[in-house]
Amino acid sequence: MLIDKLHALTSPRLAVIDVNATVQAAALSLSRPGIGLVVVCNGNGGAEGVVSKSDLVRHLVRSASSVPPVSALMSRHIVSCTPEDDLREVWQTMAATSLQNMPVVDIGARPIGILDIRDAMKVLFEREEIQEQILSDYVTGVGYR
Repeated sequence: MLIDKLHALTSPRLAVIDVNATVQAAALSLSRPGIGLVVVCNGNGGAEGVVSKSDLVRHLVRSASSVPPVSALMSRHIVSCTPEDDLREVWQTMAATSLQNMPVVDIGARPIGILDIRDAMKVLFEREEIQEQILSDYVTGVGYR
């Protein structure tokens, strides 16, 4: 299954802020329900970095008084996927690198969604259940539904 099939799940999770935005703007975005990652974009809409809730907490622990732009605490190394990527492979990457959220980007590296690992696991699990039921029906002679 391709990531593109999950657009209805990934699109509402997308939160984007400008590279010059404040840490408070990132915190405000991260405070919204279902948002676990904010994509930091340049003026052309291209992804420059990401900010997670963990990044924000680490920043607050280190310097409670300073108010830097979000670019000072964002992760510049972005692990992302495209709509054409295979869900199982993306999930394996997320699991191997302990990522809870992954940006979905288009060919121009512009964010179009955020894949949450729970959504990926749910879809993969549902697909496995369907396959198991089909195999069981075949083996028991019930036929295909």
